[in-house]
Amino acid sequence: MSAEKLRKRMSASKSGWGSKDLDRIYLSYGFTKREGGNHTVYSHPAYRQLRATVARHRSLPKGYITTALRLINELECLQKADKKHRQDR
Repeated sequence: MSAEKLRKRMSASKSGWGSKDLDRIYLSYGFTKREGGNHTVYSHPAYRQLRATVARHRSLPKGYITTALRLINELECLQKADKKHRQDR
């Protein structure tokens, strides 16, 4: 399943997703992954302020999905702003 299709499905229903699903969507949008004790930390190398900590459970609370979708939206906004800024130079 493509990242965009997964994103649309997550937007439609925020429950029933697991850590592997979040792993797939974060990595497909360029986030890096670091394993901690009981959590996985995702951050974007170009935009360090985009960061999420995800518990490693089979089924995750809806808040993790909401956070992932928000961070991906923020990423796209930042990328558009950077692109516009470079074009304006």
